[in-house]
Amino acid sequence: MRWLFVLLVLWLPALSPAQTPQVGRDLLQVGAATDQQAPVRACTPEIMARLQEPVEIDAPAGGWSGAPQAVDVFNIYGGEVMISHGDREVCGHMQDARTRDSRFRAGIGMVVVPRKGDTDPILVAWETPLKSRWIPTVRLGAPSPVQQIDTARLLVRTACLAVALALALSALMGFFTTRSRNFLMYVLVCALLVTWQAILSGLSGYPEPWLPLGRAAPVWMVAVSALSYAVMGWVLWRMSGGRRLLPASRRWVLGMMLALLVVALATPLMSWQVLGWTAAALDDLFTVICLVILLLAAVSVRAGRYTAVDGIVAVVPLLLMNLADLLGSRLLVEYRVEVIQVAVTWFLMMSAYSLNRGLGQLRQQRDEMRQLADTDTLTGLPNRRAGLRQLERYLRDAKASQQPLSIGFLDIDLFKQINDRYGHDVGDEVLVSVARTLEAGVRSRNDVIRMGGEEFLILLPGNSADHALPRLEQLRERVTQNSQALQHAGLLVTASIGLAELEPDDQDMAALLRRADNAMYRAKRGGRNQVVDARDEQQIA
Repeated sequence: MRWLFVLLVLWLPALSPAQTPQVGRDLLQVGAATDQQAPVRACTPEIMARLQEPVEIDAPAGGWSGAPQAVDVFNIYGGEVMISHGDREVCGHMQDARTRDSRFRAGIGMVVVPRKGDTDPILVAWETPLKSRWIPTVRLGAPSPVQQIDTARLLVRTACLAVALALALSALMGFFTTRSRNFLMYVLVCALLVTWQAILSGLSGYPEPWLPLGRAAPVWMVAVSALSYAVMGWVLWRMSGGRRLLPASRRWVLGMMLALLVVALATPLMSWQVLGWTAAALDDLFTVICLVILLLAAVSVRAGRYTAVDGIVAVVPLLLMNLADLLGSRLLVEYRVEVIQVAVTWFLMMSAYSLNRGLGQLRQQRDEMRQLADTDTLTGLPNRRAGLRQLERYLRDAKASQQPLSIGFLDIDLFKQINDRYGHDVGDEVLVSVARTLEAGVRSRNDVIRMGGEEFLILLPGNSADHALPRLEQLRERVTQNSQALQHAGLLVTASIGLAELEPDDQDMAALLRRADNAMYRAKRGGRNQVVDARDEQQIA
């Protein structure tokens, strides 16, 4: 009915008569007119002094065609970029989207319209790259395809950040649910790597700077890289099985993390040249870390620890990226930021998978331990503690639903004599045979409980004593019949059963169990191998 009401409310506007559209009622207008000019960063003498010698993009043979030309510069590690042609000149900064042409979001771009036949080159300049292998890329072409590629880059970068944030949120909810510190540590790892990716991709300045980087962006980048390599190395070491394979290596891993922390803290004190050496050294160190992790994971898998496959799957993209960098891959140079972000996001996804699988294994072990604690080791039936919990649940449900509940208390007749005559091994066979017989005669195996020794409790929810009595008689007969399959000469197994039904005055299960137990002892005193209803004693009384 609730959903029907919601549908009617949604359909009411469609059922109303058509009306003439009115401004303000059928149109939502937001914003207001402005006199603010498009933000363009002026190329001040101070900025120009920091730029290296401009790179000239020569006009084609015969001069420019007169069509608009889009120039997009990306993969800037940090610093200003200048694009100039004729009397047009713009500068931009990756860490502040307000300084860039709004048509270019993943890079710093400009659209120029050279006169037809003009041969003046387009000039592009940037600050000296911090790392020698990290060189900027310039894309030239028609505005539409250049802007589409630029937009695609932005989508990849934002998608990687969105995935990382979603993983962090999921882990945070996992922490609140399980209170496991591993989830909280994973959230911190995600936060660090999100910050790293934001600085790397320039999204830290989109749409306005939300990290106070400015000209210190390269310093931040090196510092956060050092911290990220330390954390990623630690996580990969755990995923690859290094903690179990080489327990002593934990000291070395912690030492490496401490050293990288010191490097991160020292970056503000470094000169530009030392900062460049540090950045290159960090990349080489991380390549070595990836190789060591791959070796550790392979040895762990060979030793039978197949969870280390997670470490292999996580580290291979990072290792391939680093090797491509060493080999000077043109594709990596062009899409360096996107490749790094995708590899880091893949690492986070595999880390989350490994973390959740580890939690699943812990839950499975906990459930197995709980099952062992609640199970009789000989018969596999619920033990007394688990059985009484089950009876308590049935009792609450029976009182709430006003449904009947009956129980049978069974004791194997002369079981001590069976042990004395045939031995305890045969006695165990008898217990298992009785357990299987009772288990086959009830709705759920949890409704048969071994109370201890040769005593069993049979739960019959939804059955009154009148309905339970013939069922217990049938079980009693099957106990004797099935014992003959044990093929021990002269062995005859019988059972005495006391039947009791829940009464309105019963406040808990103690009274119910007591009546069933008394009825069972009456069955023994009356000659054994029979079912006695507790109501018979009440009628006699």
